[in-house]
Parts: sequence; structure tokens; C-alpha cells
Amino acid sequence: MNQKLVVILAAAGLGKRLGLGKNKAFVFLNQAPIIVHNLHQLSRVTNLTKVIVVVGSAELEEAQSLLEQFQAEYFPTLPWQLCVGGRERQDSVGNALALLQTSDGFVAVHDGARPFATPEIFARVLAAAQKTGAAIATVAVKDTIKTINAEGMVVATPQRSLLQAVQTPQIFKIDLLKNAYAYIQKEKIQVTDDASAVELLGVSVLTAEGSYANIKITTPEDLVWSQALLANKGEGKMGNSIRVGSGFDVHKLVEGRKLILCGVDIPYTKGLLGHSDADVATHALMDALLGAAGLGDIGRHFPDTDPTFKDADSIELLQQVMGLLREQGWSVGNADVTIIAQAPKLAPYREAMYAVLARALSLDTEDALNVKATTTENLGFAGRGEGIAAQAIVTLVK
Repeated sequence: MNQKLVVILAAAGLGKRLGLGKNKAFVFLNQAPIIVHNLHQLSRVTNLTKVIVVVGSAELEEAQSLLEQFQAEYFPTLPWQLCVGGRERQDSVGNALALLQTSDGFVAVHDGARPFATPEIFARVLAAAQKTGAAIATVAVKDTIKTINAEGMVVATPQRSLLQAVQTPQIFKIDLLKNAYAYIQKEKIQVTDDASAVELLGVSVLTAEGSYANIKITTPEDLVWSQALLANKGEGKMGNSIRVGSGFDVHKLVEGRKLILCGVDIPYTKGLLGHSDADVATHALMDALLGAAGLGDIGRHFPDTDPTFKDADSIELLQQVMGLLREQGWSVGNADVTIIAQAPKLAPYREAMYAVLARALSLDTEDALNVKATTTENLGFAGRGEGIAAQAIVTLVK
């Protein structure tokens, strides 16, 4: 029997319940987007010939850039292509299904927001699908389930031993799923999963053991649980090491220079003196990151004797530091940056500074980054307006 497998990775949903204002498949889960963790798992699946990643039409360029950025580290040998999704999930799957030939063997439809489906789960579902042509991953229901009416009254209690919670992957013979999709399209039927479409043809669907860890990230609570799962089980290139680092930097204020803090140009009569753009806050943050990872300091990596770094953008240097951390398997748990300056007032620019740093650090949760400013009550060099200092504390996880 043809054991070749193609995966349709459905990642065109908006993820409104996650509340982050973006496609949840692109949300970072520790040091990489959810969809990248998913492709990393798929790269380990045997018999897999290619993955069709389905995204929204407005997300094609972003998806292409994102996947190319992470491919070398997470799924270097995995063949993939992008496909434009439709209005509903079944429309998106249908678009991808139209790209397949029957000779491709079996097709697995998998949720882009399920990054913990292991190769073992795919193997079990594929083995089951080879028996009947259709199989799905399921787990036993742990809670008692009640059927209720429109008024919220219980009308029945199904026997729990007969209930299963359905997951993905769901794997089918390609011609079978094509026929099922042609049927629901002709009859204008909406289904909640692909197995439901096959069931409408009278075909029996076999179940295979899924995993309680194979969760679908839908709510903020799911995201927190997923981060803990990565940290505790070491999946998705994560482990359980935690490091803390601190950084401190000072630069002199002079006329004729721009004042740049956390990558933001601050209007002021003076700027900070330095070999690079002298972004004192970003420098403190870089030192904290390097210190936590045991990688020295910014003077070691970006010496002021090197003309390469003359007037360098410190945010670009920060991104290079993040690249060094990723090579070592580290990601940022949280960061706290304090800017010490008598003037100018920095409160109006805090949100802009936060946005720049959050993007550079690959942080999506608001409480994982803090940027604040304080004065010295006119005491010392900062109080006299001679310079600005900054300190930062970070945690790294691995």
C-alpha cells in the first residue's frame, strides 16, 4: 500500500479567542512562532513528502519570510509550500486539497495551532488510516459530559466510556477526502472537522491514540500551558534551565548627537556620545542577555575599536545578540529595563520603546517586558544632566 504522506497544515484562522490581534500560528511560543514548532515536529515524521501550509491571503508575504527565517534551524530538509486559505476552515483545506494528486498517497489534515503532535502520533494515525482509508487522533474524555437544552437544563448524560475528544492529525486516502469535499461543497454542508465530511459518505473512521499534550492553542491559558509544556518536557528545543543576567551602562550627553533610547529617537537638545548610536538602554539590555548566557559582554562582541560598529544601530546589534542566544538554545523569559535620566521626560515614549524591544526580543506577552525611567533627584552626573545611565535584568530559559 502507498504509504506516502502529505500534510495540509491549516493555519489561516484569525485566533480571536487568543486576544493578541494576529494569526495565532504566528504568535511566538518562547523563541519561535507556533507554526515553526509545528513544522519542526513534522520534519521528524517518516514517509512525509511535503507540507502545504495554508494561510490567509494577506499573510502570504509574512508567512514566506517567517518560514524562511526559521527553516535552517527548525526544519532544514522539510519540503513545504504556501497555499491561500478561504473564508472557513473547510474552504482552506479544500484549496490545499485541490493541489494534490491521488498518487500522493495519504493526506493528513493538521491544525496549525497544535505544535505538540509528535511523529509517534502521526505514525499511529497513518497505520489506522491504512486499514479503513480514514483515521483520526483521539483521547478519552476525562470529565462527565452533559447534553443541555437551550435553557441550560441537562437533558442527557452520555456514557463517558463511549466518548472521545477529537484531535488532529486526521489522515485519509486522498481520493476519499477529495470525494468527501466534493460532496459537502455540492450539498452546501458545513462540517467542524474533516472526518465529519468523510462520515457523510458512509465511510467508517477509525480512531488512533492521540495525546493529552497534543493541545490546540486557542486561549491565553493554552499559551501559558504550552510554555510550561516546552519548559518541562524539552520539546520544541526547550528544556528547564533558567539563567538571570544584569547589565549596566553609562553614556555622556553632548550637543550635536541624536538621543536614541531603546531604538527610539527622542527629541532633545543633546544626545549620547559613543562609538555606535550610544543607545545606553539597549546596551545595558545586551550586556544582561550576554551575561545570563555566559557569553561575555558587548565590548567583547562589538568593540569600540572596530570601525564596523561606528554609528551602528544598537537594535541591530541586539538582534545579533539574540541570534547568538538562539544558537545556544536560549530564549528570553522576561526583561526589565530602567533608564536613569534627569531629562528629558521619557514617559511619552515608553510605549514606542516597549514595542521596539518586544519585537527584537521576540516577546508577545505584555508582562514579559518592562521599560521604565527614573531620575536621581538632581544628584550625581545624571542629576546634573551630564549623562544617562541604564540598567537591565533578564531571565533566559532553555
